[in-house]
Amino acid sequence: MPDGSLQSRIAAVRRFNRFYTRQIGLLRKSFLDSDFSLTEARVLYEIGHSQRPTASDIAKRLDLDAGYLSRLLRAFEKRGLIARVKSEADGRRSELALTARGRRAFEPLDARSQSQAQAMLERLSVRDRERLVAAMRSIEVLLGAEPEVAPKACYILREPRPGDFGWIVSRHAVLYGQEYGWAEPFEGLCAQIVADFVNNFDAKRERCWIAEIDGESVGCVMLVKDSEQVARLRLLLVEPRARGLGLGGRLVDECVRFARRRGYRKITLWTHSVLTAARKIYERAGFKLIASEQHNSWGKPVVGETWELAL
Repeated sequence: MPDGSLQSRIAAVRRFNRFYTRQIGLLRKSFLDSDFSLTEARVLYEIGHSQRPTASDIAKRLDLDAGYLSRLLRAFEKRGLIARVKSEADGRRSELALTARGRRAFEPLDARSQSQAQAMLERLSVRDRERLVAAMRSIEVLLGAEPEVAPKACYILREPRPGDFGWIVSRHAVLYGQEYGWAEPFEGLCAQIVADFVNNFDAKRERCWIAEIDGESVGCVMLVKDSEQVARLRLLLVEPRARGLGLGGRLVDECVRFARRRGYRKITLWTHSVLTAARKIYERAGFKLIASEQHNSWGKPVVGETWELAL
């Protein structure tokens, strides 16, 4: 049997499921006051929004029983809503497309779904909309959803807001603990770096960038003044959900551009040999490895590295 902690989380998941099925009207006899059930509407959506899918494509995407889907598609054909077309790539396969009648039936349904989502969001403040969408995206990511839209244009870079500096320390401690086993002294180091930045901030010569997707912070970096001629890059981080988007490189590029505009002659940074993704980013930006030294400050032996970029 699950322990008490897990039981309470199971209950929370089930409570959310009950709330959300009621929220979007899934318990009603028809979907969005149409002639279609939820499953029928969802299948029409897949046909209308995909490039000629096959029945097996839809069954896999929606996790539908093949026999049930076959009966549903035959009913759509009898009503003149869909047509089967032989695949140009493989004549043995049949692809599905909405007919003109099917599109006329589906488009009002699609519009009502759009209006329903709009009405739900319009009741919220702009910030709460961001929080809601970010929470929904987190649920998708945690449960293994594939993104429907390429996310490369989804992130923004912004200046820090209240709470962001605490987030920087917390996420460094959590991620580096999970991924590399680094212990509490590392969190203390991050906290000290952040405290020094905040307490001694030079607005003309220093910057911090926060990367955000759907209102959720997913990355950060700082550029601080080491001397009049030298800037230091600090606390580069990209959340796992945002990796692969080129975000780390973008954050480093912002540091380099800012340093050049402010007249620095060099950027230096301290990283570690195990941080292979970060090292590749620094290499692509033109940084050179200057020195390395092993230490055991965070519970595990690691090799610290100093890198520099001449501007």
